[in-house]
Amino acid sequence: MPAAPAMLTIGDFSRATLLTIKTLRHYHDTGLLAAAEVDPRSGYRRYLTSQVPQAQIIKRFRELQMPLNEIRRLLASSDGPTRDTIIAAHLRRLENELGRTQSAVSELRGLLGPPASPVTISHRHIAPMLGVAISERVDVKHLVSWLAGALAELHSTLVTQSRRAVAAAGGVFSDEIFAKGRGPATMYIPCDGPIESIGRVRPYHSPEVELATIVHAGSHRSIDIAYGALATHVAHYELAADGPLREHYLVGPLDTLDESAWRTEIGWPIVNVAERPH
Repeated sequence: MPAAPAMLTIGDFSRATLLTIKTLRHYHDTGLLAAAEVDPRSGYRRYLTSQVPQAQIIKRFRELQMPLNEIRRLLASSDGPTRDTIIAAHLRRLENELGRTQSAVSELRGLLGPPASPVTISHRHIAPMLGVAISERVDVKHLVSWLAGALAELHSTLVTQSRRAVAAAGGVFSDEIFAKGRGPATMYIPCDGPIESIGRVRPYHSPEVELATIVHAGSHRSIDIAYGALATHVAHYELAADGPLREHYLVGPLDTLDESAWRTEIGWPIVNVAERPH
């Protein structure tokens, strides 16, 4: 008779794999690593020694923060290219997360260190312009992805209607977005003629406005530093006027996917300096 397969109690399997009993139970319940035997009366679980390598694989992927559903797909697949695709996608996510962490550390060092050199703030008059726009209520946490999608749709509309952009694309953001985390936002592109409405795209009239401006270089993850510097300037010189904040995408998602190359002009509405009483 063939020998019975070697089995381990859940406690011994825990010691063999350095996975807690609680974790092993969770993996069993979710179907990721099911026990080979479960006593129908006591519910006690036993594992095959041949399951130890699978547990070790799962442990390493979890240390790399791979979601359980992806580990399950990977282990269920016998196709090498499919496995490679799943692993490569997760490694890209890890690299992106590492990049964000390194950027955050660099920004923190700058904030905790000596004061940075003075920033350049300008005052600029924006003339009224015709254009094309998309306006929606947006969650602040989705704002960057929303604006990238909206700008791409606006650009496509200009192309299909044979119109040309005459100035940098811009965004207008209500106070609600900042105060409540959700509110009206508008993305627009000034263009050289009228536009017909299609889908969520509408003609737009960009109003005349006076702005104090600062140019932020790089990803929008650190754009709050530029907002803070601009607000400090406006408050110091008592220039603030009613109106939404604005952004102009001098180099943005329409130009490159490399966020480090982005250049965003932030505009804070101010009183007309020339007309201000002295």
